[in-house]
Amino acid sequence: MRIAVPRETDGGEPRVAATPETIKKLKSLGAEVAVARGAGIASGIPDSDFEAAGAQVADVVTKDADIVLKVRRPAPNELSAYKKGALVIAVMDPYGNEAALKQMADAGVSAIAMELMPRITRAQSMDVLSSQANLAGYRAVIDAAEQYGRALPMMMTAAGTVPAAKVFIMGVGVAGLQAIATARRLGAIVTATDVRPATKEQVESLGAKFLAVEDEEFKNAQTAGGYAKEMSKEYQAKQAALVAEHIKKQDIVITTALIPGRPAPRLVSKDMVASMRPGSVIVDLAVERGGNVEGARAGEVAQVGGVKIVGYLNVPGRLAASASSLYAKNLLTFVETLINKQEKKLAVNWDDELVKATLLTRDGAIVHPNFLPKTAT
Repeated sequence: MRIAVPRETDGGEPRVAATPETIKKLKSLGAEVAVARGAGIASGIPDSDFEAAGAQVADVVTKDADIVLKVRRPAPNELSAYKKGALVIAVMDPYGNEAALKQMADAGVSAIAMELMPRITRAQSMDVLSSQANLAGYRAVIDAAEQYGRALPMMMTAAGTVPAAKVFIMGVGVAGLQAIATARRLGAIVTATDVRPATKEQVESLGAKFLAVEDEEFKNAQTAGGYAKEMSKEYQAKQAALVAEHIKKQDIVITTALIPGRPAPRLVSKDMVASMRPGSVIVDLAVERGGNVEGARAGEVAQVGGVKIVGYLNVPGRLAASASSLYAKNLLTFVETLINKQEKKLAVNWDDELVKATLLTRDGAIVHPNFLPKTAT
């Protein structure tokens, strides 16, 4: 049983899919592990650390691998170096990327999308969306503080008092909750909003104030899986009016709203941006999905009037060492379910609910029901 950890081919991806700690555990399961030369450099892991953990370090590692661990979906030119039947486990970003799914199917690999892991108790330690979003929420506040030209906490000095910054978090998932906690630790006055009623108690437990139009639609605005539902136009208009009035008084706004498989909902209009005081900062964590903020530009800090809109890409990657460590542990916990520990060999149970929920391609075909070609549905 061979496991390969190739270098990420995306130039903007500093994370790596294994660490010396996870390699030791993979070895104890009976795997031979090969890591591409230089794969961990951007995450602060030299090749020598991988070798000390028992991995082989080489230029080409995927040729005979039974399992390939990656951060991002393999590019088409990578697939030719994978053997047919190999399990390729990564964040696959399948929505809207049908051509990439077909390429993986044509290459004969079994592609597993870690972001489709069901949110059940058994899979909590495999939840890459949560592990990476947690870091993104933290980093969003740090990036906002760096762009903001004032202190966040209230400071009383002999020269006068510096007022506390007002921070507004839009979208209270994992990223939003961590953003609230971080902004509070830094001494800001924090408010937050979300369409899911269950988040109100979470927000208040962190010492922030909750803001929402709490009508009947709001009370039923959550799916059984805990995700936000798309709201009616009428509700969106009422919520937008409430938010518009609130945003005028904020120093920092952080938006985190995403709906799986859909473009990011637009939460902050150009008029809302224009209403903010000069020197204010907005961080849009959804910019890779089209953005929550009108005027946000992917990969840039846009100056719109006197307001800065931060649109950094791959925010978890801005904490590459921490992000790699957590992501590698997510992968390790999942891979453990694919291995017969007594015989120390790969033994995938294709009927396991975790595999069925995440498997995109197998035996030359797209198999996930959400991504079957139209003619096959």
